[in-house]
Amino acid sequence: MTKRQYKVELEGRYLQIVDYPGEKGTIIALHGLTGTHKNMLHYAQSLQGDYRVIACDLRGRGDSSGMDVASIFSHAEDIKELIAIMGIKDPILLGHSMGAFISALVASEMPSVKGLVLLDGAARMSGRQHDIVRPSLGRLRKTYESKRAYVEELRQLYKRLGIKWTDAVQEIVEYEIHGTGNGWMHKSAYENIEDDFASFDFFNPIEVMGKIACETLLIQADGGIGSFPPFFTDADYEETKTHTSKLITFNSDSNHYTMVFEKQDDILAAIRDFLDGVILDE
Repeated sequence: MTKRQYKVELEGRYLQIVDYPGEKGTIIALHGLTGTHKNMLHYAQSLQGDYRVIACDLRGRGDSSGMDVASIFSHAEDIKELIAIMGIKDPILLGHSMGAFISALVASEMPSVKGLVLLDGAARMSGRQHDIVRPSLGRLRKTYESKRAYVEELRQLYKRLGIKWTDAVQEIVEYEIHGTGNGWMHKSAYENIEDDFASFDFFNPIEVMGKIACETLLIQADGGIGSFPPFFTDADYEETKTHTSKLITFNSDSNHYTMVFEKQDDILAAIRDFLDGVILDE
């Protein structure tokens, strides 16, 4: 079997889905702030076959519908509805950055969630993350004369973030823009992304993580981001680690971005060991 692409209709909105087949259980893979389902490619390709992986464009990204009220809490409602509509039993949630925040919220409210994998997210925010992210959001406001012009700007941006440029990265970048009557623009609205990012500050690890009953794997990215330190530090994760009852932590030398833009064999092995353990506990 090969992957399938389709849209799932929610109430008055829809999500673009890429569905990778597998047998052991269903993983829902959620990307970060300005990403799309393509950012989860390395994880989906590695886990498919053994596990069914459902990667989606969160609303306001890629080919999903737009947003009215943008926040991690709105996205969590979307994912809970998606699970119900698709009839997914015992879902496993795997989220990167914003996707990790959303996955934690869903797991805290759905006892049926069987396992949770957090790729450098669901931490207490500090001003440092805003300093790293905000300069890169200007591209969402701009119109580019060609797809090539956007790709070249992203190539330079990602170089500063320590990301190697590959064919897979180019595919990710090309998918996130579209042609308009005046040129090329990012598919996401700047205001929605800003609102989503601002909502990270309202994530309370003490409250949320304390409600999660399932086994949880936290992958902490310890690598610096260009001239910046790691996105989240041990101090940022203190409450998350203290209040998550069934937690395993894995530290990676990758940074917040390279952990998805580049294939990380050590992370993939840690996730596979964790997931196999979750399934064996059935």
